[in-house]
Order: sequence, then structure tokens, then C-alpha cells
Amino acid sequence: MDSTRIERAIEAMGFEIVTLDRAGGKNRPLLRIRIDHGGQGKDRPPVTVDDCAAVSRSLRQILEDEEDGTSEWGIEVSSPGVERPLVRPRDFERFAGERVRVRGYGPLAGRAKQLEGRLLGLAEEARDALVLETEGDRVEIPLESVAAARLVYEWDPP
Repeated sequence: MDSTRIERAIEAMGFEIVTLDRAGGKNRPLLRIRIDHGGQGKDRPPVTVDDCAAVSRSLRQILEDEEDGTSEWGIEVSSPGVERPLVRPRDFERFAGERVRVRGYGPLAGRAKQLEGRLLGLAEEARDALVLETEGDRVEIPLESVAAARLVYEWDPP
């Protein structure tokens, strides 16, 4: 399976891949993809069930062409959800101002393995660290120290 071809096809439909995971076994491989609307800005419309179905149909055709029918791929396409994972450096720029939860491989910024706060974006100079406002402090966390990051849904935003 050519993930570059899949990514290009999804981008041509106006979406971007948030996460792409391969699972399943040899006889029944599974492709799990979370998609979001492409482009900048956090105020984009949500991904709909119809969007997921259209992407799934497109991927089915690509996989059938590529595999010559030798394996039957299972495909799961979904939205990233309200607590969207932040995966690429551009995600940390796009969602600046939002509340996030960051989990590290070890303690982050000399504190805890998990921090929550307001994302301020990427560090100005090297752009290899995210900047987080947590407990009234501004901390920089190297991206290489981040195991996972995601938006935190606020029921009653300030």
C-alpha cells in the first residue's frame, strides 16, 4: 500500500490525514484513517459521515487497483473528534489559543509526564518546541519529548 498515493487522493478531495494506522492481519488488513478539512484555520466545518463515506469509497478503489484484488482491505474513515490529536508541527500553529493536553515520554518542562494548558503555538526561533501556558507559567516543550497531544474540549469556554 502506497501511503503517499493515499495522502494525495485525500488531499485532492479537500481533506488532510490526521492519523493513518495499519492493523489487522495478512488475510484481512485494516486501514484506519482520521481526516479533517484541509487548509488553515480552526473554524472549519466538522467532518461529516458523508465525507467519511466518500473518502472510504475513493480509498477502496485505490487499494483495489494497487493490490490487484489479492487482499481485502478493511477501511475505517472517521473525523478526528472534538479532542483532535495534534500530530504535525503545523497543528500546533493552527490550534494556537486552544486548550490542549500534552503527554510526554518523561516529565515535561521539569514538571509532570502530562500537562494541560493553553497552546501558544511553536517556539519563535527553532520551531522545534511547542509553547504552553500552564498554571500561569509559559513553558516550552521540545516536540521530540511529546508522546501525544490533543485538544481538550471545553464545555464552558472562558
